[in-house]
Amino acid sequence: MDGMEMRTAFDTAFTEFDRLVHEADGTRWDDPTPCTEWTVKDLVNHLVSEHLWAPHLLDGETVAAIGGRFDGDVVGDDPVAAWERAGAGSRPAFHRDGALDGEVDTSGGPVPATEYTWQMTMDLAVHGWDLARGLRVESRLPEDLARTLHDAFAPQVAAWQGAGIFDPPVDVPDDAPARDRLVALLGRDPHATPR
Repeated sequence: MDGMEMRTAFDTAFTEFDRLVHEADGTRWDDPTPCTEWTVKDLVNHLVSEHLWAPHLLDGETVAAIGGRFDGDVVGDDPVAAWERAGAGSRPAFHRDGALDGEVDTSGGPVPATEYTWQMTMDLAVHGWDLARGLRVESRLPEDLARTLHDAFAPQVAAWQGAGIFDPPVDVPDDAPARDRLVALLGRDPHATPR
């Protein structure tokens, strides 16, 4: 994959999402996000769940073996602390020697660990943008990261349509900033505010 090196991209997206979670002052947990079914708290819950899964998957556990232990509300009354705990396990797991050499079991079947890492990076980046919108603060998603992710995932988007993963792409000018093109690719209007 061209652009940013994989772990640098992951760390950059992780750091921005982490910053935004820590900007949440507790008064906006019920506010809407561009993910129309999710409040700010729901969105953080989704990422916490994914990052609770990550160390287990990178260690070779199967989706079936993990089961439903990270389903439902995994943030409770303190989403920030829940995110900190999940991130404290997840981030080092992606940096462990050999962690990205094999395959990872996912709900869609086994994928290379490198592909899983790029998917998690994209999720952090785009949901970080969603979180910024929900919190009514500025996204600091770097243009080089947005460009890397856009160029990598643009060829795959057509195959995702109908699977309920993302809304259809939103039209933006070809010369729009990479951040706008990335979120538009994944069904977000870069200029709309949450409902």
